[in-house]
Amino acid sequence: MLEFDKWFNKQSTLIKALLLLIPGVNWVCECLVRLSVMLRTKQPVHIIVFVLFIAVGWGWFLGAIDFVYMLLKGHLFLAE
Repeated sequence: MLEFDKWFNKQSTLIKALLLLIPGVNWVCECLVRLSVMLRTKQPVHIIVFVLFIAVGWGWFLGAIDFVYMLLKGHLFLAE
């Protein structure tokens, strides 16, 4: 669990894009990546982003941002 973000980031861009485009799967992947980053780093910004993600969900808005950011940078927004 603590290294799900590392596993996700090692995948090819195509695999990451597919995981983020499938409804439901994208939310689970984002949740697991953000949880593993939060537990691994314990930085306040990652804790706040994870809590906001769980509480608000941000729905398609964060999913769209994460998808574009992942294509450009190779990882989710605020989850490095």
